[in-house]
Amino acid sequence: MRYWLVMPAAGASERFGGPTPKQYAPLAGRTVIEWALEPFLDDSRCAGAIVALAVQDRRFAEVAARLRAPTPAAAPLPTVTTCAGGAQRCLSVRSALAALATRAADDDWVLVHDAARPCLERADLERLLAALAAHPLGGLLAAPVADTLKRAQSGPGATLQTAQTVERSALWRALTPQMFRYRRLCAALDAAQAAGRCPSDEAQSLEWLGEQPLLIAGSPANLKITSAAELAVAAAILQTRRP
Repeated sequence: MRYWLVMPAAGASERFGGPTPKQYAPLAGRTVIEWALEPFLDDSRCAGAIVALAVQDRRFAEVAARLRAPTPAAAPLPTVTTCAGGAQRCLSVRSALAALATRAADDDWVLVHDAARPCLERADLERLLAALAAHPLGGLLAAPVADTLKRAQSGPGATLQTAQTVERSALWRALTPQMFRYRRLCAALDAAQAAGRCPSDEAQSLEWLGEQPLLIAGSPANLKITSAAELAVAAAILQTRRP
């Protein structure tokens, strides 16, 4: 099989704070986005990658230069190209899909992976690809919720208080990559945009059409960087994987 990688990376990282967007934060000798790209650029099944960037982005050129400098003995890397992203994730993903229009066939697989997820395990990628290889729609990596969940309500003043404990047995945390057929994903995102809605992930756009993407169990270590504390956790995870 072959697949295309789409990586939305146009976010301003407002929650992360600081002058550097989280995808370019230094992490274990690289940047976060380099770690996020690595499992796919080392995979011969990846036909190519497209990264959706903010219009004012000037940092990815340096990353791309490092990606295009393999050792003489290394295999050729999948082509990495860029496109202009949007103000929201769904717009960035749709822009990247449009940039693939002349290269991707309708039934080609597209894997959408967050630029801020640097700890994807290769075993999880293999599990996702194997589980969905013959599926007509696709699915996503996810992890079952382990914590007790509380629904909040406003309390006196500006406080919050518990309103309800939420049953967690059927709840999963959506991770990435999310893997769908090219044309079906395009149609789902177009339908959402036409309805004035922007899904929080690709699976939701397909759910709105009545589809039921598969959930493939993935490692909770596949965390998304949103704070400096999570960056430190990611560094510790990557350190345990070094030879």
